[in-house]
Amino acid sequence: MPRTTSDVLPFEARASDADLDDLRARLAAARLPEAETVRRAAPDPRRWEQGVPLADLVEVVNYWRTGYSWRSFEERLHRIGQFRTTIDGLGIHFLHRRSSRADATPLILTHGWPDSIVRFLGLVDELAEPRAADAPAFHVVVPSLPGFGFSDRPATTGWGTEKIAAAWVELMGRLGYGRFVAHGGDWGGNITTVLAGRFPEHVLGIHTTFAEGPPGLTTDGLTPAERRWVEDTRDFWGRRAAYAKLQATRPQTIGYSLVDSPVGLLAWILDKFAEWSDTDDSPFETISVDSVLDDVTLYWLTRTGASAARIYYESHDSLDPELRVDVPSALTMYPRDTEKCPRPWAQERYRRIVRWRTPARGGHFPSLEVPELFVDDLREGLAAVLAARVNS
Repeated sequence: MPRTTSDVLPFEARASDADLDDLRARLAAARLPEAETVRRAAPDPRRWEQGVPLADLVEVVNYWRTGYSWRSFEERLHRIGQFRTTIDGLGIHFLHRRSSRADATPLILTHGWPDSIVRFLGLVDELAEPRAADAPAFHVVVPSLPGFGFSDRPATTGWGTEKIAAAWVELMGRLGYGRFVAHGGDWGGNITTVLAGRFPEHVLGIHTTFAEGPPGLTTDGLTPAERRWVEDTRDFWGRRAAYAKLQATRPQTIGYSLVDSPVGLLAWILDKFAEWSDTDDSPFETISVDSVLDDVTLYWLTRTGASAARIYYESHDSLDPELRVDVPSALTMYPRDTEKCPRPWAQERYRRIVRWRTPARGGHFPSLEVPELFVDDLREGLAAVLAARVNS
């Protein structure tokens, strides 16, 4: 009997030995440029002024070729539970871990770029089965964005953040979760905002490390610290966001390099882990080499360097200026994130902020950089969101 497109089917990630052998061969045969002309002794963030330093890249490439284990990553995915379903003609891959707790709340976690489901992999078990009996528990769903990882690569335009948010509502409904909470960072934070604004009948509340106020807001009345946030964000988009402009306008062109060269892919992604993390020099001060290579190898084996870049083409600067979020919201601005939205600006879009935090540590990838702090903040934020629903 043929299956309907709404079926949710088990999935197992298993790369072929031939693909892994090909990766190692390409790494061994890589042609590298000369060293950067800015040379400083580590640790010094200025070593990265021209991009990934040659010595750092060589070290990671050698470990990727001789020491890293993709099979270990596959086993971790298998233990959590992987599935696929087709929504609007596109296959969507996701992790799903049901909690044993009767009081658990459905939770969808959405990643961004240049990360993937790797962003949340180490947190799923603790969120579903917390060690502390009084901690909230969640039925955890972690989808791979369209064009990322084991989700299908769209063959047509249209898979922007609005369509992805609608697909997430459909996905959660197929799992029996008509109402749920949501979290996201980077593109995942943008999508979580759209989810909450467009589908308040399904979204109980949100926690996000991303916030964007409506356009045209004034800096009048902002504190000196908030003004620095605005200046830092303008500096980021003015001087350090060439990658976004490129992927928003020419994703196909950069895609050839990202799909054909594992070293090129590694450098493109590692550069962002370095620049966007709360470290003094290398991202590996807080994020393990294996976690970065799990992420990069996932892009490599699924050939999604180009398709993932297209989310910028589909959605760059596309957040509806009129969109408002009226469900309870918990927002956290980490100190070394690429963008930090002042609370007065955030309140113009997120009109029911029940919790606002500015931790002392953490950057753009807090779930990988400061996982214990992040889990506590996420749980406390979602607890505040759910309490606000009960008390309203």
